[in-house]
Amino acid sequence: MDYKEALAYISGVEFFGSKPGLTRIRALLEALGNPQDKLRFVHIAGTNGKGSCAAMTASILKAAGYKTGLYTSPYLYRFNERMQINGRQIDDEVLAEIVTRVKPSAEAMEDHPTEFELMTAAALLWFAQENCDVVVLEVGLGGRFDATNIIAAPEAAVIMNIGLDHTAVLGDTVEQIAFEKAGIIKPGTDVVLFQQSESVTEVIRRRCEEEGARLHIADFSQIVSEFDSVFGQSFTYRGQPYALPLLGAHQLKNAAVVLELAEVLREKGWKLEQTDVEHGLYAVNWPGRFELLSDEPLFVVDGGHNPQCAETVRDNLLHYFPDKRRILLLGILRDKDYAGLTAILDEAADEYLCITPASHRALPAAELAEYLARYGKPVTVCDSIRDGVTEALNRSDEDSVVCAVGSLYSVGEIRACFERY
Repeated sequence: MDYKEALAYISGVEFFGSKPGLTRIRALLEALGNPQDKLRFVHIAGTNGKGSCAAMTASILKAAGYKTGLYTSPYLYRFNERMQINGRQIDDEVLAEIVTRVKPSAEAMEDHPTEFELMTAAALLWFAQENCDVVVLEVGLGGRFDATNIIAAPEAAVIMNIGLDHTAVLGDTVEQIAFEKAGIIKPGTDVVLFQQSESVTEVIRRRCEEEGARLHIADFSQIVSEFDSVFGQSFTYRGQPYALPLLGAHQLKNAAVVLELAEVLREKGWKLEQTDVEHGLYAVNWPGRFELLSDEPLFVVDGGHNPQCAETVRDNLLHYFPDKRRILLLGILRDKDYAGLTAILDEAADEYLCITPASHRALPAAELAEYLARYGKPVTVCDSIRDGVTEALNRSDEDSVVCAVGSLYSVGEIRACFERY
């Protein structure tokens, strides 16, 4: 099986859909020799911020000299982004070889693994084969029944900001969703929690008590912003100075969680010097999260796709560009809460350009435009993502900023457009 055949095989099982539960992934990994049992993990769940947290954590561990695996989703450009070691994506040939090993075991199962289960098994097999010191493992959906939850107790479990997303699967209250996320907490685990509402915190605290886990909560009152611009920011946390290339006050909160995590790992014997932590945060790369793609003209992109993300994007637009005309290049998936998302974004919007994300779940640009007409602002339908970027740049001047937002499925193509500008 070559690389193209491997990708075709993985995507070809998409029709099995999303089927929560650990029975299939357990059987598949047992057939592959349980590679997950050879590894140590930092396990990260949450609605928003888990990808940023994973990227920061992996960057710090790499800076400290550990061979660090990173498993995330979705990808922006290429499938290989989903599994990396020390910042390097899995090679095409290696991915083909790993999938070739996974396929016979998957095909022998009466209840065939889902696409995400195949990917998770392939990643764990590769990380074990490469003898990673630690793997930063991002949950795909929820936590309790997510395929990544097949691992034993991790070095630490992290639960990031929890909001309303995937409500059809996880529940329609933040407390129900918190219960599902808390499913990654295992006996004796150290748990690091993003500071949030008392009702959500109580769900996590109760789960920790049941499992004999130690709870550590980030203290956002200890964050002091020192410098903040569209080119990066510096801050102190618990009196220690740090610099971060990621933009927005929300990223300082995400960083605070990671700094609490670093302290937990130190207490467990991981050698993380202060300089390693500082360098890891400074060097982190996590594209598509309120990322400045161009400063002349001003163009930012954010993969935010739910109301909680929209609040962050709105706040960032108003904070960084208070006096600019704000043009939103908007593309949304049909199964997202686009009513809630657009109501929030509209508070920072002067004009809309509508695109269709690269997904079979996309809300067509024309249908989105029809919905946005209720806000009484100029709306234009674009035939493609590239056409949308071109139109946005044509409309830009020194008094405006473009913000592309609404779906991670558009980010890769949007970023690619700037390779020629």
